[in-house]
Amino acid sequence: MSESGSEKGNLLRNIESPADIKDFSLNQLQDLAEEIRWKIIETTSKTGGHLAPSLGTVELSIALHYVFDTPKDKIIWDVGHQAYTHKLLTGRRKQFHTLRTYGGISGFPKRAESPYDAFDTGHSSTSISAGLGISTAKCLKGEKRKVISVIGDGSMTGGMAFEGLNQAGHTEKDLIVVLNDNEMSIAPNVGAFSSFLSRKMTGKRFVNFKKDLENFIKSLPGVGENILNFARKSEDSFLAFFTPGMMFEAFKFKYIGPIQGHRLDRLIETFGNTGNLQGPVLIHVLTRKGKGYEFAEKDPAHFHGVGSFDVRTGVPPAKNPTKSTPSYTSVFGKTMMDLASRNDRLFAITAAMPEGTGLASYAKAFPRRFLDVGIAEQHAVTFAAGLATEGFHPVVAIYSTFLQRAFDQIIHDVCLPNLPVVFALDRGGVVGEDGPTHHGQFDVSYLRSLPNMTIMAPKDENELRHMLFTALNHSGPVAIRYPRGSGLGVPLDDEYQQLPMGEIEILKEGKDLQVLALGSMVYPSLEAARLLEEEGLSAGVLNCRFAKPMDKKIAALAAPSGRLLVVEENVRMGGLGGGVLELLNDMEGRDIRVKRMGLPDLFVEQGPAVLLRKNLGLDVEGIVKEARDFCQEA
Repeated sequence: MSESGSEKGNLLRNIESPADIKDFSLNQLQDLAEEIRWKIIETTSKTGGHLAPSLGTVELSIALHYVFDTPKDKIIWDVGHQAYTHKLLTGRRKQFHTLRTYGGISGFPKRAESPYDAFDTGHSSTSISAGLGISTAKCLKGEKRKVISVIGDGSMTGGMAFEGLNQAGHTEKDLIVVLNDNEMSIAPNVGAFSSFLSRKMTGKRFVNFKKDLENFIKSLPGVGENILNFARKSEDSFLAFFTPGMMFEAFKFKYIGPIQGHRLDRLIETFGNTGNLQGPVLIHVLTRKGKGYEFAEKDPAHFHGVGSFDVRTGVPPAKNPTKSTPSYTSVFGKTMMDLASRNDRLFAITAAMPEGTGLASYAKAFPRRFLDVGIAEQHAVTFAAGLATEGFHPVVAIYSTFLQRAFDQIIHDVCLPNLPVVFALDRGGVVGEDGPTHHGQFDVSYLRSLPNMTIMAPKDENELRHMLFTALNHSGPVAIRYPRGSGLGVPLDDEYQQLPMGEIEILKEGKDLQVLALGSMVYPSLEAARLLEEEGLSAGVLNCRFAKPMDKKIAALAAPSGRLLVVEENVRMGGLGGGVLELLNDMEGRDIRVKRMGLPDLFVEQGPAVLLRKNLGLDVEGIVKEARDFCQEA
């Protein structure tokens, strides 16, 4: 798409709701699609966001809102990162420039943001289950409205999607599932004939004719039912032969497709015809991820989720090479490469994010010892457990917020049998503009309660390397959580160190209080201690390193001052601070006061990570204030 796309037509500026497009001609709808596509490119080039997925669903979104009566009819967007066109059509055009910014509109559907957002989404494979729940509720209330679940972009690899399909087929409730197949999902295009066949076989005239014919055959004495059964089997065989819908037909869905997902005429005709059908229907739509933007079409994986970029070149702003430091993610990936070259039992696993977790190069170098399971975190964990029973050393690299989807598997399949599975939790703590569905703010809490689990958090990228080495030499499950973004630029040791399990590292001694910091909060605590020294307060800094097991020397180290300030980038409830209180409570006679700093008991909003930490008090200034106030308490 050229820059002229922003100049062609003024249709979008007059749209405040889907009602405004109901009288558009097909040509106007096509012009609108081009305007919207440019608007998405232009906005995400400044704010960042999920560009390629939303470019692939422009026509699909327009057709859905053109045919169905939203918000009375409900559209549920799986994952939610396909929904930018939906936002533009549903009253958020004027706020679209605030996409994913602090105080702006969310990058995902959010019920509190708009009545057109039927369900809050951010994680995947939930739309069919949610849609079935909404459809069931409407049936119980006597409301005859359509419910449409839009799934795809890899979400069909999640087992929950098939659980939803199975239940929907069993209950036979009215539910339309739109499978957005952008070649990052399940099925290839099998030709225009199949598309034509499916569209025409759902037309009102054909459906009425079919019902009349069935009634006539049933009326034939003696042989009617046998003839009808034979006709049904013949029709099913005919459809299955020409379409890839056999699997969905097995779930008792009426299968329609594949439909060309960038042809508005075919989408509108097909969606319109679904009004003649009862029970669960699956419409298979073929789209191109990144459609309309050359760079996104060529590299949809890279443009799946991007920061700001130059629209003309697709390249992000140049970084200052003097300040460029490797990210924790890249250090993890390179360390895995090095360790795998020394250990032929090391096996890496990820859930649809080889690039995001830093394992893309590993996958090429060690293809037999790597598996991308797709968006199937539960399977990833239990698969790793199976490997571990046979003497392998599996490392499961998953973002913190996504690993919580596999909580039961961690408990039952890894911790209970005490298997040596390593969990590399990228994006621990606040992550920025993706907001509350993506912040890794609970992992210390939800893992600390599990028997046999060891939890580590490095103060810098060098310590991350040593922790990974230590974890692979441990006989039980280990989780290592580390933040998103650049490391600190510290030198990387040539040799790995085996860290003593559970031991605190004393970085600075102090007389007035001790600051016990975990992971990303260690260096801000050191800087805070330096500033406190200038005020005449002596603050010690302890690098906790292990959220579990806890070093029993904590009490002795805190004893000189009797004040212990715990700082972590995890929710306070159930986090490191809670663990310290539990430890001290079990050690009778310890007169130590504890103050906890961490994330509050709420879902943290979206915005730049630096700003969020500042607002939450988890920066140098916030630590200084808490420490100063603590020391001034009687």
